[in-house]
Amino acid sequence: MSDLDEALKHAMSLDAHDRAALAESLLASLEGLPEKEAERLWAEEAQRRLETYRSGRARAVRAEEVHEKAERLFR
Repeated sequence: MSDLDEALKHAMSLDAHDRAALAESLLASLEGLPEKEAERLWAEEAQRRLETYRSGRARAVRAEEVHEKAERLFR
């Protein structure tokens, strides 16, 4: 298992509040990146997600479901 896989496994075991705080910290750490580097990283992530979806390892979720779940989590 890679370091990233281990970190993700641990992060997913956190409660919603701690995951949100972690996500905020991680996003903030990217704010100092040059725009071209950030665009390259987002393009790589988009490609990774598309490949995951196409391989059947992820499923599409309706936007309404995502919004409903977010509202429940952050009440």
